Amino acid sequence: MPPMNALSPAARTASPSTPAPFGERLRHWRQRRRLSQLELAHVADVSTRHLSYVETGRASPSRDMVLRLVDRLEVPLRERNALLEAAGYAPMYRERALGAPDMAGARAAVQRILDCHEPWPALAMDRHWNLVMSNRMVAPLMAGVSPALLQGDVNVLRLSLHPEGLAPRIRNLRQWREHLFERLRQQIQTTGDDALAALLAELRAYPESAGPDAGALPGEHHGVLMPFEFHTPLGTLRLISTTTVFGSPVDITLQELALETFFPADEASARLLRALAAQADITTP
Repeated sequence: MPPMNALSPAARTASPSTPAPFGERLRHWRQRRRLSQLELAHVADVSTRHLSYVETGRASPSRDMVLRLVDRLEVPLRERNALLEAAGYAPMYRERALGAPDMAGARAAVQRILDCHEPWPALAMDRHWNLVMSNRMVAPLMAGVSPALLQGDVNVLRLSLHPEGLAPRIRNLRQWREHLFERLRQQIQTTGDDALAALLAELRAYPESAGPDAGALPGEHHGVLMPFEFHTPLGTLRLISTTTVFGSPVDITLQELALETFFPADEASARLLRALAAQADITTP
């Protein structure tokens, strides 16, 4: 079985002009989902022998069979297109920029969610955790970070854990760092994205916490949710977060968009957020 965070050699080294064979890609996703040929054949209603022939290149799948297989394997839309092309068929899913005219409804929905969440912070990220949109409460929390981290694509994970970013102000940095690493590992497992694997390696190379929780076990915390404890000029915030995604998207951009909304974990944090909003002249209903 190939490593779980990388394509097999043939799939990894193939260039866009010479994509890996369909069978190689299919076997990669089957193994990533930890299914045997027998198990996949059963759920996809195809014979094990034929599936074996497809994986080895001895048989070519129909378009309908490709779609059934990628559906049963829960392959992301971006990779479904790649599998269709590798099998000799046209890609099925479009990728539009969020600012495109026909995405206006989706963009307006995202902006409304973000705006209505004030005075609590909320943001939207793409598949690589790059900041796409945010409400007005995010900027006050990023005050003091290195300007270099705010140039170009602002990566939320890099901004959070870099020693010149928010890391020095995160009270439970070690716990929060391990929490983000686990989320990223799960995303890599689901998507097979090499860029995310490279991002995880970069983040792991950042210095360990030397803050108040330096002696804490990585997963040790009290309560039912992992809090984000963050120092501000007005005091320490304790936040909890939820992640929202679009239901049943048929556009690649929308499938890969995630909204992270933060809530105060206690009344003291709620008062502090309202004070920060007033200080930044952010009026809320």
